[in-house]
Amino acid sequence: MKIAIRYYTKTGNTKALAQGIAEVCGVEALSVDNELKEDVDILFLCNSIYAAGVDNSVKKFIEDNTKNIGQIVNISSAAMKTSSYKNIKKLTDQKGLTLSEKEWHCKGQFKIFNKNRPNEADIEDLKNFVKSIIK
Repeated sequence: MKIAIRYYTKTGNTKALAQGIAEVCGVEALSVDNELKEDVDILFLCNSIYAAGVDNSVKKFIEDNTKNIGQIVNISSAAMKTSSYKNIKKLTDQKGLTLSEKEWHCKGQFKIFNKNRPNEADIEDLKNFVKSIIK
């Protein structure tokens, strides 16, 4: 099974999540600035909500994708919103990509909100989620 991990981060929260996934999958986590070089069965897309939406870098990564992806699994963190799933779903639907109904989300630290999140417990929960996806 071919797996890829891409992330976008401003604060380091989603990079920490992507690195947790990389530990489970044995695949390097790369920023969304790195295009997919080959077709993949699963793409773990780690992103966040900024000002009620996903960053333009994530949008560009999805829009510019030219590789076949079996499914995209949304992984997100946010200080206030519960998930970026709806935002990512809209983008993947426009591109004709399959977004898994399974997703993982946690609170992310931003200024005074959600101090020290994601934390070790969040990362362990994420690793268990990833194991359930790739089994």
